[in-house]
Amino acid sequence: MSTSREEAHKATVLKMWKALSEFDFPTLESCLHPDVHYEDVPTDDPGAHGPKNVVKRLSIAWDHLDKQEQITHHIAADGDFVFLDHTEIWTFKTGEKVQHTFCTFHEMRDGQIVAWRDYWDVARFVGQFPQWFLAEMAKSSAADFGG
Repeated sequence: MSTSREEAHKATVLKMWKALSEFDFPTLESCLHPDVHYEDVPTDDPGAHGPKNVVKRLSIAWDHLDKQEQITHHIAADGDFVFLDHTEIWTFKTGEKVQHTFCTFHEMRDGQIVAWRDYWDVARFVGQFPQWFLAEMAKSSAADFGG
């Protein structure tokens, strides 16, 4: 049975993902601890440190999206850790649509997310991206959002 602290942690995680899907970056940032580290574990880049850099990193993709939908399949909390099994559906401003399932780990500190790690199949997800988007993504490097 979940404790009230674990329920609060789950609520913060769901609030953050809802804000992300609504392109509400101020609310997303409010869910992130000042020491947050966000990373896509299966990729080589080191991720982003700090709320502003997380938003900067996400914006590299989000600036090209018309819509981003979140479908939560499962969420579980254990102490200060929240696990989320979810599907993201991205609709690009040019009309293309891609979909992929992720498992995301969140570590909480002081009621905010201090670690955010996405686990996913790179080839399967990126293989759906339009070529023009891959070219746009290649223009950015970890130095742009490493902080």
